[in-house]
Amino acid sequence: MKLHGTMKIENNQLLIGDVSVEQLRAKYGTPLYIIDQTHFAEQANVFLTNFRSEKFQTHISYASKAFSNLYILGLAKELGLFLDVVSGGELYTALSAGYNPEKISFHGNNKLPEELEMVLANDIGRIIVDHYTEYSLLSALAAEKQKKVKVLLRINPGIEADTHKYIQTTGKDSKFGMSIADPVTYVLLKDMNSDPWLELEGIHCHIGSQILDKEFFFREAAAMFSFARNLLDDYSIIVREINLGGGFGVYYTKEDQPFDYAEFLAEYIVEIERIITELDLTIDTVSIEPGRSLINASGSTLYTVGAVKQPYQGKPFVFVDGGMTDNPRPALYQAKYEACLANRMQDEVTDNYRVAGKCCETGDILIQDIALPQAEPGDLLLIPGTGAYNYAMSSNYNRIPRPAVVFVENGQSHLAVKRETYEDLIRNDQKYFADNSMQKL
Repeated sequence: MKLHGTMKIENNQLLIGDVSVEQLRAKYGTPLYIIDQTHFAEQANVFLTNFRSEKFQTHISYASKAFSNLYILGLAKELGLFLDVVSGGELYTALSAGYNPEKISFHGNNKLPEELEMVLANDIGRIIVDHYTEYSLLSALAAEKQKKVKVLLRINPGIEADTHKYIQTTGKDSKFGMSIADPVTYVLLKDMNSDPWLELEGIHCHIGSQILDKEFFFREAAAMFSFARNLLDDYSIIVREINLGGGFGVYYTKEDQPFDYAEFLAEYIVEIERIITELDLTIDTVSIEPGRSLINASGSTLYTVGAVKQPYQGKPFVFVDGGMTDNPRPALYQAKYEACLANRMQDEVTDNYRVAGKCCETGDILIQDIALPQAEPGDLLLIPGTGAYNYAMSSNYNRIPRPAVVFVENGQSHLAVKRETYEDLIRNDQKYFADNSMQKL
């Protein structure tokens, strides 16, 4: 297993942030989401340091859908990151964490009226408009509230990045954004540009997630800046800001070969500057929105092995006390992970196993094939690379409480999210009584 961030081995045990996994189990229990705070800060610094230009402003906007809670957003704010949110819940969390509303962008393909009202009420920095119906609703609300709002239009440039189809966002039939080839897109932009309550700042694009070939990002930049030039020449629409989204791929297993972020970001800036010069464009701000690439390698999930079971045929199972409720990605995307027995890091690897969760689903398999030392009940199994889209996509299926989230740094641990209890599971339930009568609507 690849060691990420501050991970190291001492006395046959795995340590993260100079805290041993045994200590973490003893204090917080399992399953447990562990976040390496030092590594997250270092990743943020890579983006903040290398995506910079003297020709335009640059914004690094953390895509909080990857992993959002008060603690991580407080840290992101302290590090100087802008923020991308996609729902009223994410926005509420950001505001509760003390985020400057001007540094928040609100995304989504079906923003609810109450969400747009929330955006207007809190003077959020940018709304990324997805389609005509949303524009009409936003325009009417802004006029009603007598509030001007800064907007970008999400553009689909038709670049089909090489990634899982569920996280490919700019295909010809994508649900996101307005196609660069659709004449309606230009009509919408003209209406937005002339709207008295909207300030059209620019355009946005996000071509997908977990993209390992950096050439797709260079193609995206070329398409978006060329589109901005066309808008200026053909419609006198001035694009001041271009948001290029995120999607920068990460390491999960040896099958993944992500590019070096520092090198890529420096190359990206040079290429963007070249394109702008070639097209004779003036752009005030260029933004990107990393999420997975900021948080994923900082996160791991710690489980306790409950049993080892040899079925009649096939590889033996290692049963852990979590599963698809805390990590649905293997079931949803056929995602692959590495793992280790974190309390026996230097023991000889002897057997191949399947790592299975406790849910009542045949598909609750976290890892289909992994070589480990001979596993035993009570062992600690750790899966790295779970910082993004694990806690964020967790559920209470089978009425299983969500795990706690703990941050570690310099030998200290900080509880960020409490473990759910059985009481939490029924907190919003209402009891049935035989003499209850239905309320007439």
